[in-house]
Amino acid sequence: MKKQNDRKQQKRITSIGGSALIEGIMMRGPKRTTVACRVDKDTIHTEDIEVKPLVKSKFWKLPLIRGIAGMIDSMRLSYKALGLSADKAMEAGLVEEEEPSKFGKWLDKTFGDKLMNVIMVIASVLGIALALGLFVFLPNALFDWTLGGLFVQKDPASGAAVLDAAGKVTYTVAGQIAKSAFAGVLKIVLFICYLLLVSLMKDMRRVFQYHGAEHKTIFCYENDEELTVANVRKQIRFHPRCGTSFLVVTLLVSIFVGMFIPVAPFGVKILSPIFKLLLVPVMVGLGYEFIKLCGRHDNKLTRFLATPGLWAQRITTKEPDDEMIECAIAAMKAVIPDDGSDILTDCTCAAAQS
Repeated sequence: MKKQNDRKQQKRITSIGGSALIEGIMMRGPKRTTVACRVDKDTIHTEDIEVKPLVKSKFWKLPLIRGIAGMIDSMRLSYKALGLSADKAMEAGLVEEEEPSKFGKWLDKTFGDKLMNVIMVIASVLGIALALGLFVFLPNALFDWTLGGLFVQKDPASGAAVLDAAGKVTYTVAGQIAKSAFAGVLKIVLFICYLLLVSLMKDMRRVFQYHGAEHKTIFCYENDEELTVANVRKQIRFHPRCGTSFLVVTLLVSIFVGMFIPVAPFGVKILSPIFKLLLVPVMVGLGYEFIKLCGRHDNKLTRFLATPGLWAQRITTKEPDDEMIECAIAAMKAVIPDDGSDILTDCTCAAAQS
């Protein structure tokens, strides 16, 4: 009941969004982006940040395409905000800075100011390799090992398994659909397990609390209430435009897209995961458009479609304390434009009418 009542109070929908940081919050408005960090019990440091968009042509603003450009720019902005919050947290003594190892000192001496760029490149390569292993090759191998035998294509006359050009068994159309669904469900399970494990870490739990503060503050503003700790606290912490929802939606989209990719395109089995990788931008674009739709419209259909992402937010958002809410309010107030250019919908939402 509380969730329904909160949704009915919503008066407008804003384009302002944000992200949780280390002991802080970033809010991004139409005209400025501000980071608010807690440096001590009575002090909040606020600072505007900016990154130049990678592309400015109209092509990158087209539906489906804009999602890819937006994700890249958002990642760059979040990385910059996270670095700023980490620096402030270490300066304030909220995060302990460990003594670098001999290898760390060698890296610092060898690469100097370029060290962070080198680390980011290495981390990206390792991250891509891990993602390929967990989300592409592992699901395919597990399906072949466990359920593959149920969907092997057989010759009607002899009953023998039909082999591809590489001598591997082929699957029926139903098998291709089953394999895509199996891989998609396994990806979501792995993603949820990862979130659950991360949420057990003390530092990450605080980040998730800041995440909750960010959502509550945005909802308070959208409900047209004064941005006070008391008003923010009573809001719900699950928001349809959350990045967690975007990731879940993208995984669900990958199940649908994967159904149209043969197990062995042109008789070559290795092409299947390659085609899926090439279609990742399409999946990201579709996920972005979906989240954009849910952000602009609040009705029974969009709430139903956004449900899986909102469920996942029960892990990635936690109830914040008052100091975290104060950070979120400071960041939010800084990015609200005077001309109302952030307002996407200014009316009583469909949720209030249904």
